[in-house]
Amino acid sequence: MSHETIYQSLFVQTRGELRRELTAHLRTGRVARGTKGRSEKIGKLKGMMPISARPAEADDRAVPGHWEGDLLLGGIGKGQIITLVERTSRFVLLAPLNTSRNAADTREQLTRIIARLPLELRKSLTWDQGREMAQHAEFTLATGMPVFFCDPHSPWQRGSNENTNGLLRQYWPKGADLRHVTQDECDAIALRLNTRPRQSLGWKTPAQALNQGLLATTG
Repeated sequence: MSHETIYQSLFVQTRGELRRELTAHLRTGRVARGTKGRSEKIGKLKGMMPISARPAEADDRAVPGHWEGDLLLGGIGKGQIITLVERTSRFVLLAPLNTSRNAADTREQLTRIIARLPLELRKSLTWDQGREMAQHAEFTLATGMPVFFCDPHSPWQRGSNENTNGLLRQYWPKGADLRHVTQDECDAIALRLNTRPRQSLGWKTPAQALNQGLLATTG
């Protein structure tokens, strides 16, 4: 039985008080099963490199340093959080983008995050085609980190990031006001996720997995 079958059973077959009791235990707390992804704004970004051009080592999670990124949105006009997930280890980096998600602000904050990383962990970034990444060329110039873009309406191409954003909704529910979230708060929540053992990592934590991967590649 797939996870989708279980969700559909909860949302379609249950009614009344039983439905309220069961859906209250879901991580997202939503009361309906919606489609994934978000609507894309009109217009393509200039100079995009498609995800099909991404190195094979990123696709098979062979070495650390390849990241997936997105914005976790608050309520309308209520800020957002930059979320980055390292593909091999599922290690998470978070940063507030409190007031605006225009291209300049996004590039500036992303550059600050990546500057915290050693060069060995700056291999690539995968993002969707949102207009907040219109200055991706400037970001690459500043960090040495190429940006690859997912196909339209294909959130599964950033599956690790999508899953992490779902986990983050425990701390920042949909509609939350994110305009006053600080970097310290982001770091504290990232620490919780990075020290949580994962079945997909053989019950290692993302922090442990990233450290092991980095040692293996640097000797």
